[in-house]
Formats: sequence, structure tokens, C-alpha cells
Amino acid sequence: MKTVSEVRRSLPRAAWWVACLCVSVVVLQPLYVMISQSLKSTSEATQSPPTRYPHGISADNYEALGNTGSVGIWTHVGNSLFVSIGATLLTVVLATLAGYGFAKLRFVGSGVLFFLILATFMIPFQAVITPLFSILHTLGLNNSLTGLVLVYTTFQLPLGIFLMRNSFAALPASIEEAALIDGCGYVSAMVRVMLPVAVPGLISTALFTFFTSWNEFFAALVLVTDEAKFTLPVTLTVLASNQLGALNWGIMQAGVAVTAIPCIVLYLVLQRYYVAGLVAGAVK
Repeated sequence: MKTVSEVRRSLPRAAWWVACLCVSVVVLQPLYVMISQSLKSTSEATQSPPTRYPHGISADNYEALGNTGSVGIWTHVGNSLFVSIGATLLTVVLATLAGYGFAKLRFVGSGVLFFLILATFMIPFQAVITPLFSILHTLGLNNSLTGLVLVYTTFQLPLGIFLMRNSFAALPASIEEAALIDGCGYVSAMVRVMLPVAVPGLISTALFTFFTSWNEFFAALVLVTDEAKFTLPVTLTVLASNQLGALNWGIMQAGVAVTAIPCIVLYLVLQRYYVAGLVAGAVK
């Protein structure tokens, strides 16, 4: 199978740029529809067939997005930030400790335990939603954002452990040995010497967890029933419907734009670490 560089060298320069332009149009077209639809007036946003571009820039949909609902859209933004940041911090800490243990500390059954953790990838989330509901009810965390943080952390840990284990395993053993000779313990060597070198894996784990928690819909819909605790994806399904059940495309696209902005900004700022973290440990 040819790599991207080999395909690029085999094509004329003009054909390469035409192919890149076509791919860019396919990727950017949904983003253009989202932004343009959110900037149309309420009457223009509901026209059928829809217009290709806004005939007048309007912020009506964004104003309606902020004024609808019983608690306001910013409460739901805060709920999404709470569960996303909480799950990200918890996953990063636990995945770092577990990843370091699997990569650098040899103990009986470590291979089997790591295999069992990876095997949880094969369990569909929807298959365990009922047991999760019962567990949260027993712990008194049903219908709470803290319970949602624990659920998201549970399902992001296998991937986080996999990434951090590969990141630590890719580092030369001599770095850790030098730290131990200089008087560091295992925890101190991990925090002060190994972790700064494994930053790409750490950031990839954090990005994956944040994006998944920020956009997750099914668990938030099932496990949280109080409207004041709804996260953004659940809130958008409520705000997008008019009184007669018709879909309000303008408000929905404005909500999607508000939801997408944090993810796009985070990815653009941290993308150079993102790829490095994914391929860590792939070659030695």
C-alpha cells in the first residue's frame, strides 16, 4: 500500500492540488452549512429548499439559543465543562499511573491483566447501561454530574492506559535507571523524569477523553433526568424543536457551532502533540 508521500511523488503537481482541493471541499462543506445556517434569520433558516448563503447576517439564532430553556444555555455549557474536565483529569491521572506500571514494572499476570483491560474495548456501551444505572442508584449518584464523570472515566480508561503504556514503553530504560541511581523512587522518577518526556501521550489521552465526554449523548440522556443538569448534546435536542415539534434548523446549527468551537480550538492548539502521542511506541 502506497504512503501519502509516494502518492504525492507519483502525481503531477496540479493533479495533487486538485485532489487536495476536492478533499478539503468535502471536509469543509458541513462546517460551512453549520455556520451559514446559524447566521440566517429565523424565516430564512426555515425556507425549503434552503438558501446557499445568508442573505442577511443575523444573530437571532444565537440570541434565541441563550434565552431558551428554564436555566439558560450557559448552565448547560457549564455542565458539559464540568463532566468533560472532570473525566479528563481523572482519566489522565489513573491512565498515567497504570500505563507506567504496565510499561516499567514487571509483576505476575501483568500481560493477562493488560489484555483484559484492552478486551473491554469490545463491549458496546449500550450493553452495560442498565447495570451502570443500578450501580449509580446504589451509590446515590444517579441523576448527578459526578456519576456521569465516573461513567465517562470508566469507558475512557482502557484507551488512556493503552496510549500511556505505549508512551512509557517507547522511552529508553536508561532514563529511568539514571533517575533511580540519583536517588529517585519509582513515583518520583515517573513524575519528575519520565512524565515530561511522555507529554504527547498525555495530551492525546486528554484530548480523546475531553472530545468524547463533551460530545457524548446516550449516557447523559439516560442517566440524567433533571433538566438543570443536562449537558449540551442533550440540551440541543430539546432546544431544536418548536412547540409543534418542527425542527428549528437555525437554533440547532447555532448550538452545534457553540458545541464544536472548544473542540476545534483545542485540536488546533495541541495537534502537534496529538499525532506524536498516537504513534508513540509504534516503532523502536
